Amino acid sequence: MPLQKLQFRPGIVRETTSYSNEGGWHDGDRIRFRFGYPESIRGWEKSSQKAFLGTCRALWPWVTLAGDRYVGVGTHLKYYISEGGAYYDITPLRLTTAAGDVTFAAAANTLASDVSAVDETISLTDASGFPETGLIQINSEQIRYSEVSGNDLFGLTRGVNGTTVTAHSSTDAVTCATLSVSHSSHGALSGDFVTYSGAVSLGDQITAAVLNQEYEVLVVLDTNSYLIEARTEAELSDITTTTGLSPTPVFATSTDSGNGGASVVGAYQINTGLDTTIVGTGWGAGSWSRGGWGSAATALTSGDRLRIWSHDNFGEDLLINARDDGLYYWDRTGGLSARAVALSDLSGASAAPTIAKKVIVSNQDRHVIAFGCDPESSPGVQDPLLIRFSNQESVRDWSAEVTNTAGELRLGSGSEILTAIETRQQILVFTDASLYAMQYLGPPFTFGVNLISENITLQGPLCAIAVDDAVYWMGDGRFYVYQGAVQPVPCSVRNYVFDDFNTLQSEKVTAALNSENNEVWWFYPSADSQENNRYVVYNIMEQVWYYGTLSRTAWVDRGILSTALAASPDHYLYNHEVGFNDGSTEPVSPLNSYVVSSPMDLGDGEQFTLLRRLMPDVSFRNSTAEVPTVSITTRVRNFPGGNFLRTVQSEITDTTEQVNLRLRGRQFSIRIDCDETDVSWRLGSLRYGMQPDGKR
Repeated sequence: MPLQKLQFRPGIVRETTSYSNEGGWHDGDRIRFRFGYPESIRGWEKSSQKAFLGTCRALWPWVTLAGDRYVGVGTHLKYYISEGGAYYDITPLRLTTAAGDVTFAAAANTLASDVSAVDETISLTDASGFPETGLIQINSEQIRYSEVSGNDLFGLTRGVNGTTVTAHSSTDAVTCATLSVSHSSHGALSGDFVTYSGAVSLGDQITAAVLNQEYEVLVVLDTNSYLIEARTEAELSDITTTTGLSPTPVFATSTDSGNGGASVVGAYQINTGLDTTIVGTGWGAGSWSRGGWGSAATALTSGDRLRIWSHDNFGEDLLINARDDGLYYWDRTGGLSARAVALSDLSGASAAPTIAKKVIVSNQDRHVIAFGCDPESSPGVQDPLLIRFSNQESVRDWSAEVTNTAGELRLGSGSEILTAIETRQQILVFTDASLYAMQYLGPPFTFGVNLISENITLQGPLCAIAVDDAVYWMGDGRFYVYQGAVQPVPCSVRNYVFDDFNTLQSEKVTAALNSENNEVWWFYPSADSQENNRYVVYNIMEQVWYYGTLSRTAWVDRGILSTALAASPDHYLYNHEVGFNDGSTEPVSPLNSYVVSSPMDLGDGEQFTLLRRLMPDVSFRNSTAEVPTVSITTRVRNFPGGNFLRTVQSEITDTTEQVNLRLRGRQFSIRIDCDETDVSWRLGSLRYGMQPDGKR
């Protein structure tokens, strides 16, 4: 019998049964379709060996007038500018105290105890003076505890070499790395950052150099005090390292009895946000330890929301906005050591908004636009449906006058603005119930808005992206595109995506454009994940869908940068479409790409067929492996609901001419796998030698 050529339809289909998708592809991971054929995606490598603090959900590249290439990196803890592999912290300050407003106190440190590895508790005969949480040391034993029960029991979380200990009153020295900080009405949340200056030594170990640096607030005790963990002055928490994010603690001794002196100044950065969406209020709502110890849950504030940054350039300078928080401006002339400052604090600022959901600089007409901000008439009172815009070519002038183009508009549909996306011709504004088009009209009205569609859905502020004049986004249970009108995008993997989707973390869904391959990606969390761990792709050119597994929280397309750049929950940035490996490990790992076909009939009716041989058509273009290899697995079965009865796995190289199979059945399926490094593969048209083999 002559060879039979197999050609499959492009894209993965999961909306039908596998058998009814005969001639198509049913499953895959880390593959794409190009000119109708599946191939492995390209790999990624670390952009820098340094990590950043927090989870990044915003990236913004730009070039200065001097030709310097910067990338804005917004995390739930910080805002950085990355240049040359280093991270420069420009997080704005919300408060700088007067000298003497801040004082320190070391926790009790004269306690004595015996140590023996017996069980999972640490019992101290006199724990008075130790704070509710922190790190204690018994001689060389370091134990981190999280809660006090009475005055003599600490919950153990770590012992020597993983063992557990019980401590009894004796002669072994017990010290504590936790410091108590007193500052009236400090306004800090657990996880906030503060930098101290002007402090003098407390005594022996807690020196001036230890105190005069940046710290993360460990626990807020009340409105006037909180805890920090003393650390060595050699390590920086604001500029991260290549080795990790945990500082080395410094333990106080009995001689550390001072308070830091009368000249201590605390510079508090803006409140940090969350890296997990919190829903509702009341008991169990809100993030653990964000407020004071034992405080009741209240209405969510900007610090209790998933931290999402928006940013844009005003010339070579940078505008940034933390959703439902302030608007800030970073001036390039101040250098990378300067922090961003509040827009309203700029010299000559007039009626600038102090809170917003998003900020955009309109490219065509050079207005700064704030969405969901406070009105000029009520500074500080946020209107979630209000849009304000500055005077043309001005970042400072927001006062609406007959002599300028500043002004404001209020949307009438929905309860809040979720996001705004700028295209070549207009700005699309999404509320939680509708879609508006915002266009520049010129004086005297400046801007106008038109209602485009109602009853739309949007997974979150990050799930929409512009592709030229079109905007694609992920809605509730389906995908949409706006190209003059809102239309659903037919999706062949729709149920596969939304049946395994964590709706409580839908704000994290991130849309990404990979223009090199004409693709729109959405990174999303599966039902059993709190973070983005999967992706689904729409190929605009081929109009097909495919999906896979990959954890990314932010993405920016190539253009200003030579490659696409993405952020990972592991606190690193990665250059994508580079090489053929997973560069997140040392050494690099294989991509582990595969694609699986739906079952195909070998013959008609009751006909059994014998698969005799396979003639592969696989290209390994650009592979750098010495002998690039893929595995082609052929499986046969007799019935659509039956098990595959026999399998032959064939290792294919670029010199493989044919493979003997000898498989008998009514239906067969193929799978292509690659689990080797430095391999790029592309599948063409396979040919199988078949022979009728009678009836059952």
